[in-house]
Amino acid sequence: MLSAKSLFQEILDHDESFRLFCSIAAGGEAQGGWENARIAVLVPQSERALAPKIARHGADEDKHGRIFAALLTRRGLDPVPVPPETDYTMLLERRGIGLAHDRLKADRPLTVQDIVTYLAHSRVTEQRASEQMALLRRHFADHPDIGRAVKMISDDEDDHLAYCHEELLRFARAGHGRAIQRTLRESALAEIRVHRDVSLAVMACMGRILGWSRPRAAFLAAGIHAVHAWERFAGWRRMVSLTMPERRDALGGPETPAPEFV
Repeated sequence: MLSAKSLFQEILDHDESFRLFCSIAAGGEAQGGWENARIAVLVPQSERALAPKIARHGADEDKHGRIFAALLTRRGLDPVPVPPETDYTMLLERRGIGLAHDRLKADRPLTVQDIVTYLAHSRVTEQRASEQMALLRRHFADHPDIGRAVKMISDDEDDHLAYCHEELLRFARAGHGRAIQRTLRESALAEIRVHRDVSLAVMACMGRILGWSRPRAAFLAAGIHAVHAWERFAGWRRMVSLTMPERRDALGGPETPAPEFV
């Protein structure tokens, strides 16, 4: 029976598919680490108290990239170039979601509105990351090779999502509510399109590596389109709501050390 667990198990068991999966994941996390590090440096003076949390967010993302790279090393594998059509962060930037890299490379402070845009974009993408890692955690938390990594990254993604909720609610109370809701909606609708496109591209790559039959590939593609249709109709709303998290100040402490194998 085809399931999320059996599908990922197939990818995990094959060196080349696992190599591609970890390379894509490592590249995306490293990019997120760089973006957050730059934002922390450029935070406007009025929001300097937020800089350590943004830097912690970036350090976590960079750590995740190192974890995925270490998983490859443990299996004696080298990373592979990430196909452009699977580059989630690059495709989001091309759609104008988040802060442009040209802006982050400039040495001039960001504005408060820039920080609101960054947090709204992060709230949407961290929702996706939290859900995906929760799925892997449900099926592979006890796996001897990836279990520790999955649990650590899942915990971090939950913290990142909690931090985005808390900070956006603070900015909403300060009068940015309409801008937040507008940016959240725009980001969510763009993200679900990019997620669909990237999912189709990744599944196509995996299908070629693993030799999937046309009917199986078509079935998986249909499933991806069905998920997108639901998200386009109603599912996007889960990405734009704001609720005060149970865990407050989730990024207020030091970075959690990476597992020993990193």
